[in-house]
Amino acid sequence: MSDNNLSSTAVGSDLSREFAYEEKPRISPQLQLLIDIGETIILTVVMFFVIKLAVQDYQVDGTSMVPTLQNSQYVLVDKITYDFGKPAHGDVIVFEFPLDHSKNYIKRVIGLPGDHVLINDAGQVSVNGTSINEPYVNDLDNSRYGMRDVILGANEYYVLGDNRGGSSDSREWGVVKRNEIIGRATLVYWPLADVHFLPDGHGSL
Repeated sequence: MSDNNLSSTAVGSDLSREFAYEEKPRISPQLQLLIDIGETIILTVVMFFVIKLAVQDYQVDGTSMVPTLQNSQYVLVDKITYDFGKPAHGDVIVFEFPLDHSKNYIKRVIGLPGDHVLINDAGQVSVNGTSINEPYVNDLDNSRYGMRDVILGANEYYVLGDNRGGSSDSREWGVVKRNEIIGRATLVYWPLADVHFLPDGHGSL
């Protein structure tokens, strides 16, 4: 055999070795099952924390938001929207009680930062000189508190319960600060017979 043939054979052999397919060792079915279970658990945990950051549940305690919300109903709270926008007139929000941050309350936003809120003895609410239409209220009873007249500062929100005669709200303990707001109540999800979305209050003024 000539030197050229020997050289060609050697090169071909080297190339064959370089591009030869090497089969990866197979994973045993038991190990593959453990990997699949681990991936599922990790994905579940990640989804749990993502959802926890985005939404929160809240159980209504009392009748201050009747007829919009009933005692013991459960609502979902959207915690993300206000990261990209601001609370609006009429939004139903869940917030840390200003006098005790270990407690959460749910009320309706009536006044925004910079607003002039006036509530007369009869319970009629005016914002910036305009009387607002409130079809969601149970009554306008304001006899517990009398007239209220306040101009809101930066990051201050005035909140009222829809059941005005039976609500402890900004008329009693003052404004809610922006950093105390947890999010907007969006959905009543329990009991199943009561499931419905809570409309945002935009346009209630």
